Amino acid sequence: MTDDRDASELVFIPLGGTGEIGMNLNLYGFEGKWIMVDCGITFAEAALPGIDILMPDPSFIEERASDLLAIVLTHAHEDHLGAVHHLWKRFRCPVYATPFTAAMLRTKLDEAGLLAQVPLHEVAYGESIKIGPFDVTYIGITHSIPEGSALAIRTREGTILHTGDWKLD
Repeated sequence: MTDDRDASELVFIPLGGTGEIGMNLNLYGFEGKWIMVDCGITFAEAALPGIDILMPDPSFIEERASDLLAIVLTHAHEDHLGAVHHLWKRFRCPVYATPFTAAMLRTKLDEAGLLAQVPLHEVAYGESIKIGPFDVTYIGITHSIPEGSALAIRTREGTILHTGDWKLD
């Protein structure tokens, strides 16, 4: 994909997880800056012997890592955060998550020897964080894990509701 579009255009690029189960990695771009929503894995099936996990291909955003402002996690399921400790060194940006999701990620980062390197910020429900041209608000949703979140991502071009996963009870 080339970057010949209007820099004020609000862009959504799903690198994984859209139309499939697992490997969630979504990008939102605006004014030349990017945020990543989730960074997950999926578990390989029997058709791929010797392979345990699969991750999305982050090449597009890796080439633009200097413009990647943050990884914003919606919840602690592996298909939403399981690739962070594998791929973070390619991005080297702050990570935002609710307290439960942050606690789960800290365990993975510690096991990978990255805990002291990754700037991990906890965000409460209803709290808004300013990340470059993005204003992101965490919204509590019902899911099969504590602190599942949707995100209201606001820019001067409009608001996106990114639901992550959710469940009707």
